[in-house]
Amino acid sequence: MDVDEYFDGDDRSMRERMLAGDLYIADDPELAADSVRALELADRYARVWPGNREEAAGLLRELLGSIGEGTEIRPPLFVDYGKYITVGARTFINYNLTALDVAPITIGDDVQIGPNVQLLTPTHPVQAELRREKLEAAKPIVIGDNVWIGGGAIVLPGVTVGENTVIGAGAVVTKDLPANVIAVGNPAKIVRSI
Repeated sequence: MDVDEYFDGDDRSMRERMLAGDLYIADDPELAADSVRALELADRYARVWPGNREEAAGLLRELLGSIGEGTEIRPPLFVDYGKYITVGARTFINYNLTALDVAPITIGDDVQIGPNVQLLTPTHPVQAELRREKLEAAKPIVIGDNVWIGGGAIVLPGVTVGENTVIGAGAVVTKDLPANVIAVGNPAKIVRSI
């Protein structure tokens, strides 16, 4: 399949296609520029935190879509664009968060995220020729208020985690989790209610 044929008649930008959850070309120049901007801001953030908390906070406000009062994010922080991530108030995010925000990522208030957690919105076509053409899509992730995500956990595209839920260390969350449960394992399974 010719990629140009795939997009024939669709005059939306790759960014518009990406945010709509449709297939788009991942190495589009406009998106690449946005990604470089995010990489540079995240790098600057890692270099000034914790020595200059005021400058670090300003860099996070510039990098992310929004960030609530009293939230702490320990670097390094790895994002695709940053601007499609919103983080609520009083949230704590430990070292090495990878938040691939090809689709929006929403993190609520009072959330605790352990080290080395991955929030992954991108999806890729099963057809090899489409992957060779650098086509991908994405589904948003929503983390409810007062969620605790243990170290090394992975949350996959399209997942919503209900408020107060606990995700065990190393869990791989492949589908939505309701509020007020504990989920562990790969794939994550609910082991009890809270």
